[in-house]
Amino acid sequence: MQYKVDTVEEYLNQIPEERKEAINKLRDTILENLPEGFEECIGYGMIGYSVPHSIYPGGYHCNPKDPLPFAGIASQKNFIAFYHMGIYALPELMNWFIQEFPKHSKRKLDMGKSCIRFKKTEDIPYELIGELMTKLSVEDWIHTYENTFKKKK
Repeated sequence: MQYKVDTVEEYLNQIPEERKEAINKLRDTILENLPEGFEECIGYGMIGYSVPHSIYPGGYHCNPKDPLPFAGIASQKNFIAFYHMGIYALPELMNWFIQEFPKHSKRKLDMGKSCIRFKKTEDIPYELIGELMTKLSVEDWIHTYENTFKKKK
């Protein structure tokens, strides 16, 4: 579910009351652990964290007008979603996350390609997500993106 907003504050004002505390805590966790160079923005109808055009002028290959996406959080209809492109692109990072998850949560991991879904706000492993956010620098992400997703010419 995408919100039609232009700012993070507008996004936060539209989410259901019962999720506000969890989304704010998740956002704070990400911001506290976000490596230098990434910027918070609104992208794809959610709160996003991306490499700005000032660092990576080519932008995202799907739409070069968009900054290079890295992570995001969204309040979906039935869950809170956390997106991390690094776990999608790097099998070793995904394996690390999958191995660590049971140490931080009693729930079974509900995960798609880059999306981790939390149906209950109390199940969000904030500490683990904070650690995950520190695993890739902007330079690491650009290198991974160029070698994994960007079409070779």
